[in-house]
Amino acid sequence: MVRTVVAGLDGSRESRAAAEWAAREAHLRGLPLTVVTVQEPVPHPLARAPMLGGETQAQWSARVPAESVEGLRLRHPGVDVGLMRLSGRPADRLVGAAAAAELLVIGSRGLSGAGGFLLGSVGQAVIARTDVPVVVVRAGEQAADEHESDPAGIPSAATAYRPVVVGVDTDQPADDVIAFAFEEAERRRTAVRAVHSWYLPAYYLYGLSFDASLHNEIVREKAAELAEVLRPWRQKYPSVQVSEESRAGSAADRLVGAARDASLVVVGRRVRRSPVGLHIGPVTHAVLHHAPVPVAVVAHE
Repeated sequence: MVRTVVAGLDGSRESRAAAEWAAREAHLRGLPLTVVTVQEPVPHPLARAPMLGGETQAQWSARVPAESVEGLRLRHPGVDVGLMRLSGRPADRLVGAAAAAELLVIGSRGLSGAGGFLLGSVGQAVIARTDVPVVVVRAGEQAADEHESDPAGIPSAATAYRPVVVGVDTDQPADDVIAFAFEEAERRRTAVRAVHSWYLPAYYLYGLSFDASLHNEIVREKAAELAEVLRPWRQKYPSVQVSEESRAGSAADRLVGAARDASLVVVGRRVRRSPVGLHIGPVTHAVLHHAPVPVAVVAHE
């Protein structure tokens, strides 16, 4: 089976931005792009109303996706763009469509009147149930947003990519998450910015109020742990520059802060086989909600 990048499209601004990002990613990977639309069944009473039910939905499912795909082909002539029309529950069908994919790309919309983004129930269910990496793209995301500004300070897609930020847990490092970040950085010829956050053990707090040297020792130990985790990845990807940041505090806050100067943020989701609940994790959930750039969620054991 041919590997592909899959993008979910429902006609919204965020899904169109996701499809554009997916087309750029497919070009970087040298893979085809499959745009997936899912038509939900219309409740029987509504199906009898032409302006509300089956007729309107059928027109949308035929016209809008076809026009979107044609636009993608025109704007990305080097990418083979296909369209897959499905019916059923969107989360179920997207998870199924992505099973043999390299990557799944979906959209999230901004919260009106608040700082943050909204990942709907479909997006949360897809992330929680998909084993392949899922990238969440914001409405309005542009190609230039991934790049450094030009010498005049103007955003430009012709300049170098911004770094790829990755969250690293030194206690239980996830190879799949780190590998994804380095691979994306290598494709973009940019750097990896590895962010590690930790909290001071409770039993240190009293002593630290009198002994700053103890705090400095902990800082050195945590930095050394991060360097050791990243050492084999530096060797495997010698062309990728790496910056290491190990600081006390909230992991989510550190990652969201680092995201402001990034092209992509990479976080992990531990695979849980329990059928109850959407297991995304608090740090990943916070980054999805607040990071202003595309976020890649990589499932790992």
